[in-house]
Amino acid sequence: MPAPSPPLYSPPGLEYLSQIDQILIHQKTELLEALIGFETCNKFEIKNSLGQRIYLAVEDSDCCTRNCFGRAKPFTLRVLDNVNKEVITIERPLRCDSCCSPCCLQEIKIQAPPGVSIGYITQTWHLCLPKYTVQNERRENVLKITGPCVQCQCCTDIDFKIKSLDEQSTVGKISKHWTGFLRETFTDADNFRIQFPLDLDVKMKAVMLGACFLIVSLLF
Repeated sequence: MPAPSPPLYSPPGLEYLSQIDQILIHQKTELLEALIGFETCNKFEIKNSLGQRIYLAVEDSDCCTRNCFGRAKPFTLRVLDNVNKEVITIERPLRCDSCCSPCCLQEIKIQAPPGVSIGYITQTWHLCLPKYTVQNERRENVLKITGPCVQCQCCTDIDFKIKSLDEQSTVGKISKHWTGFLRETFTDADNFRIQFPLDLDVKMKAVMLGACFLIVSLLF
């Protein structure tokens, strides 16, 4: 009989991801930002489908960067487990931002544990649609992500489909949930859901977190 295949390596702190097929992301509303529009460091609670917190993502960026660069701002997101140990680091470098130029494409790098790259999300230029390519640690293309032409749909969810490389089949999605008129109008706190196959490599599941945060920073 052939020898059984060795189990896929799971970076420390990501073991729980192997048991779930979706993640909920809730951006925490900051009072100062809601009152005067002053951009503060973002914080996100990452939960399972039962609403139990499994991680906390905290933005690491300076005041000038956040309020001067807008959606082009560079940042580092530190994803902490429930004992405040950093298990994932998500880094977005500063790049020129122009939706009209294929030379100004954005990228985000995901590390787990911190310092060890496990994947990348790169923006793919398209005239009308927000499109991204999911890459593994060797920068090999693994999946595609495609969003709708219009991202300001009112009173409805907005879905970004996770597709195979040939874009013929959909394997999951990243959804921005409508949170109500007042919250959508007066804050930039958003709720997202990431759905993926249960048997997807845990490293790719963590990379999907990076994809969601790149979409947040670029479009919302």
